[in-house]
Amino acid sequence: MSTISIRVSESEAKFIREYADANGLNVSSYIRSLVLDSIEDDLKLDEERILNARERAKTSKKYTHEEAWNEIGV
Repeated sequence: MSTISIRVSESEAKFIREYADANGLNVSSYIRSLVLDSIEDDLKLDEERILNARERAKTSKKYTHEEAWNEIGV
């Protein structure tokens, strides 16, 4: 198993420990869960953006390169 360290102030460390203790949590497990949940949420958002872009691409007007150059006045 690997270890990842983070730097927090003494007051932040105390706050995190007290929160974990009050909720019957292991600090390491709690932080691991938060980080992995955050990554999973970000990946879901990226997947949604990709799917939405694909749907928009199906209905958006397509231009040939000649039309694109004429559109921008080149």
